[in-house]
Amino acid sequence: MKTLLTHRLSQSEIMQLCASTQGEHNDNLKEELYQLTLDADRRVATNALWVFTHFSAVDNEWLYAKHDQLIDRCLKEKDTTKLRLMLNLLLRQPYTEEAIRTDFIDFCLTRLADTKSPYAVRAQCIKLAYVQMRYWPELLNELCQTLEMISCEHLSPGLRSAWRQVMKRIQKRQ
Repeated sequence: MKTLLTHRLSQSEIMQLCASTQGEHNDNLKEELYQLTLDADRRVATNALWVFTHFSAVDNEWLYAKHDQLIDRCLKEKDTTKLRLMLNLLLRQPYTEEAIRTDFIDFCLTRLADTKSPYAVRAQCIKLAYVQMRYWPELLNELCQTLEMISCEHLSPGLRSAWRQVMKRIQKRQ
């Protein structure tokens, strides 16, 4: 598997890797692929993360057990590509009121307001902040204030879209 991940992947290679790891009987292959997301070779690690972003909804559930590990990795990650891919994986996971991590909420709030962060990371952090904070009106109010603050700056179309989507959801809850 690692050999395949050492070069640029085609769509058919990604689909092949997804197919070879799908189903509960292939959880050991999913674990092997996950361990490759930690590889020292940046190409291998990013390709492995890229493959996970193409998992079906059913196979993606396997990653739920890696929820806290993915968050811990995001909090430390310096490589923006890896960070973006891990945030993408976290967007596909459920967030319950009982299992919220305040360190990750703080990370998302800091990143969404950071003009030096890539637009994609900021947009993902807007969405992730909302899915975590939606249970508490006072936190939603804080998110709303932060979003209003960034609305004054020039936002890319993708960032503006994420901003608009979350603001609509906040207004429906209030």
